[in-house]
Amino acid sequence: MPLDYHTLDLLRRQHPAWRLLAAEHAPLVASFLHRAFVAPNVRVMAQAALVEALNDTLYAIHELAFEKATPKFPKSALEYLNDWAANEKAWLRKFYPPGSDEPHFDLTPATERALAWLVNLSDRAFVGTESRLLMLFELLKQISEGSDTNPETRLAELHKRKDDIDAEIALVLSGNMPLLDDTAVKDRFQQFDRLAKELLGDFREVEQNFRTLDRRVRERIALWDGRHQADAAQGRGALLESILGERDAISDSDQGKSFQAFWDFLMSQSRQEELTALLERVLALPPVAAMSPDKRLRRVHYDWLQAGEHAQRTVALLSQQLRRFLDDQAWLENRRIMDLLRGIEAKALSLRDAPPQGLVHSVNALGPRVELPMERPLYSVPVKTILSNVKLETGDADVDADALFSQVRVDKAALASHIRQSLQTRAQISLGELLQARPLQQGLGELVAYLQLASAPAQSVIDEDTLETVRWTAADGVLRSAKLQRVIFVRT
Repeated sequence: MPLDYHTLDLLRRQHPAWRLLAAEHAPLVASFLHRAFVAPNVRVMAQAALVEALNDTLYAIHELAFEKATPKFPKSALEYLNDWAANEKAWLRKFYPPGSDEPHFDLTPATERALAWLVNLSDRAFVGTESRLLMLFELLKQISEGSDTNPETRLAELHKRKDDIDAEIALVLSGNMPLLDDTAVKDRFQQFDRLAKELLGDFREVEQNFRTLDRRVRERIALWDGRHQADAAQGRGALLESILGERDAISDSDQGKSFQAFWDFLMSQSRQEELTALLERVLALPPVAAMSPDKRLRRVHYDWLQAGEHAQRTVALLSQQLRRFLDDQAWLENRRIMDLLRGIEAKALSLRDAPPQGLVHSVNALGPRVELPMERPLYSVPVKTILSNVKLETGDADVDADALFSQVRVDKAALASHIRQSLQTRAQISLGELLQARPLQQGLGELVAYLQLASAPAQSVIDEDTLETVRWTAADGVLRSAKLQRVIFVRT
C-alpha cells in the first residue's frame, strides 16, 4: 500500500487502529484491553466478567487520583465497553454466541495491531540481527529449491546438504562439537518470542476474514427474492453456486491453504510432543532463563490450538447459515404455493353463484380417464379378533426380580479424576491411551461418559482427521469395538 498523503489521510479518519492511538483515553483503552485479552490469550469474554474487570481498573485509577474533585473517567464500565464496540470506534466486537443470551466481547484485528505496535515502542536491551538474516536466507533457499523443476539441480543441492551433514557428523565424532554462544541463543529466542506472539494475533485477522464472508452471504440472502426471477429454482441455484464458490475461494486461497497446512501440522500429536519437549529444553537454558521469558511461552502451542479452533468454529457457523438458508427458502416456497391454492379456491367460490358468460378458461387434459364399474373393489366384511375369556389366577413360580432393579451407573467423577491424574505427568493424552491404562469396565455407557467430559472446549481437542479404534469386553464376554475421531485431553 503506497503511503501517499490521501491514503494516510483516509486511514487517519477511518482506520480503527489509528483512531485508538489518537483517542483521548488511549492509555486506558490500550492497557485494559492488553491485560484482559492479549496477555492471557483470551479470545472471547462475557460481558459480566469484562465489566467487573474494567470496574476494578477504574477503581484503581480513581484511588490513585483521589485528591481530584472530578473523576477522570466519569462513565460506567458498561458505557465504556459499548462505546468502544460502537461502529465509529470498532475497537471491540460485541456479539451473542449461539445458545447464549448474554453479550460477549472480542478484540478486533485492528486493535490487536495497534497494541502490538505499542509493545514494540518500548526500548529493547538486546536487538538481534543474525537470526533474522539467517531466517531470510533460509526462506529464499526454500523458495528457490521448492520452485526449481530441474531434477539435476535438486539432486546437486541434496548431495551438497548430505556432504554438509556428513562433515558435521565427523566433527561431532572427533569431539569438536560446535555450539551456539549465549548471544546467538538470545538472538534466536528473541526472534521466536516475537513470531510466536504475532502468530496469535494473526488468528483474529483470519477469523475476521471468515466473518466478513459470512456477513456478505447473509446480506445476499436477505436481499434475494426468488419471486422476482423468471425461474425461482434457477435463481436459487445460481445464488447457492455463487455462495459456495466464494466459500471454496476462501478455502482455496493462499490464506486458506496456509491456515489448513498450519492446522494439519499442529494437530499432529507427534508434532505437539516435539514442540513441548523443545520448549522445555530451550526455556531451561541459562541464557534464556536470564532473559526472564514470558511464562505463557511454555504453553504457546496450546494457545495456537485454541485460537485455531475459534477459526474452525467460524467456518462451521458459515455452513450452518447455508443450511438454514435452504430450510427457510423451502418453507417460504411451500407457504407461497399454499397461498396461491387458497387464492384460486376463493376466486372459484366467488364465481360459483354468478358464473361469467362464455368460455373463461380451459385446461386440455392429457387423455380421457376411464373408470369401469367392475374395477371398484367389492365390500368385504372386516375380520374381528376373538379374545379368549380366561380367568387369571395367581401364580406360585419363584422368579428372581433383582434383574428388574439392577441399573448401571457410571461414576463420571471417577473418570474425571483418572483424566486429571494422567495429565499430571503429561501435557496431553488421547482417549485411546486413557483406555489402555484403564480399560472400560461398564461398556458403551462408560465410553459415552468420557465423550461427555470431552465436550468441554477448554479441556479437550477433537482431531477430526484421525480415527481411533476403542475396544472393550462386554458383560456377555464378547469383544466389542467402536471407531471414533481422536479425542485429546489437555491440561488446563
